[in-house]
Amino acid sequence: MRSFAVFLALIALALAGIAAFAYPAWLATQAMGLEFKFHRVASRIAMLTFLVGFVFVAKRLRVADRASLGYGLPAPAFFIEIAKALLLGAMLMLPVLATMVVLDMRELKPGLALDFGDWMTIVATGLGTGLVVAFIEETALRGAMQSAISRESGAVAGIVLVSLIYAATHFLGKARIPPDQVGPGSGLDMLGRLLAAFAQPAAIADAFLCLAAVGVLLGIVRHLTGNIAACIGLHASWVAIIYAVRETSERRETGPVAWLMSDYDGFIGWMVLAWTAVIGAALWWWYRPRKMGTFPVF
Repeated sequence: MRSFAVFLALIALALAGIAAFAYPAWLATQAMGLEFKFHRVASRIAMLTFLVGFVFVAKRLRVADRASLGYGLPAPAFFIEIAKALLLGAMLMLPVLATMVVLDMRELKPGLALDFGDWMTIVATGLGTGLVVAFIEETALRGAMQSAISRESGAVAGIVLVSLIYAATHFLGKARIPPDQVGPGSGLDMLGRLLAAFAQPAAIADAFLCLAAVGVLLGIVRHLTGNIAACIGLHASWVAIIYAVRETSERRETGPVAWLMSDYDGFIGWMVLAWTAVIGAALWWWYRPRKMGTFPVF
């Protein structure tokens, strides 16, 4: 569990950087005449701390090479696998979207009127966002972290522990501090606001478990394929679809099945969690070793 502890410590260090350095850094930007908002300075401090630490840790744990990071495939094959997974991810989301329609869980936004150009913009924005998010998260999580933990503690530990980290990072809340309220303690205040969701675990249980389950699916795909190409494609596809759904519809707050959809983002929740079992079976079948009698060892 040493590798897992190291990565947890790195995440904690990045968060601690907000408490320690966000206010001095913000003061420095103000002195230079730069009107940066405090939360942006704080987030950049955390990202820079994590990035520098990640490079150092990846090298020390010997997961900085292409294969360990999940980029072992030749570039043409890698991008072909991403494209295939984009389509597969969209297909696997169809039953989830159909369930939302049948159970009347979401409704179109009032006055929604989109032409072809509007739809193309939504799709392009969602796909672009999804690919950026997927490349970053999959490289760090299913790439370096899963490789390091799996080598040390086994594939199951690597998949499960990374999935817990993946789920937890989604609940680092968005925090804003008005300029006239920024002071020496604002870094600590910002950190408290970022972690506020964890103070009420019952309120986020459905979304947390759903995200953890999705993380397990991606971890299994990483294990089965030996690279992160399919993980990137699946992840990007799901992000893009969720983006499009949220841009065009709203969660129905009342009704007998409203509780199946989480308050977290109005999309994931108990219903999506149930579908992850079916999606997982489909992914296992699709990415399983094709040679008869050959199975991955966990």
